[in-house]
Amino acid sequence: MPSTMPYLKASVSADDKKHKKLRQPFDSRGWVLYDARLMQKVKIPVTLDPVKAAQKRSIFDGIVLLQTLTRLTESLVEKQGEVTVRIECGNDEQGLAVMQGQAHCQVTVNCERCGEAMMLALDSEFIYTPVKGDDDAALALIPESYDVIVRNEHGEINLRQLVEDELILALPLFPMHDATDCNISAEAMSFGDIGPEPEKPNPFAILQELKKK
Repeated sequence: MPSTMPYLKASVSADDKKHKKLRQPFDSRGWVLYDARLMQKVKIPVTLDPVKAAQKRSIFDGIVLLQTLTRLTESLVEKQGEVTVRIECGNDEQGLAVMQGQAHCQVTVNCERCGEAMMLALDSEFIYTPVKGDDDAALALIPESYDVIVRNEHGEINLRQLVEDELILALPLFPMHDATDCNISAEAMSFGDIGPEPEKPNPFAILQELKKK
């Protein structure tokens, strides 16, 4: 029975066979099945039901537009760009629903030393388990390595907000060039001993405290 797979057919010469291994994955002569969906950038959903996603062992591999993360972009020079996100959902040995993932993006910020724009890579790895806000018994069973995220009244979580929180935590409080790359050297900014600088409050400290609970 002939194959019903939608491969492209083409005549094959001796030279074609000789160079077959050098062809790119999407070959105009039809060596490999072409799927346009593999060439598209898929947007990560804004919300999802993490329990159902875990049951389905769903994987979300795509992007979040940087301009939609308004809390993060308040600290950036450029608001355009994309965040690459991959999240894998499943159940652990205890049966807990788990979302494990990574987020990565390149952002532009101002150097706190010289004031010039600089590129900065933000990378985050995370693992969350969803709970209901008043389920103290469930909280007691959650491993310390997991962060907790609260489901809303519809049983969903805001995935975009989760990614934004993680990137905010990855953003340095005082980003600076390396000393060799900065337009103002550390020596030029030294004006004698003026005592220790008072500690500045971290505006994102509340996120770090929430992740510890």
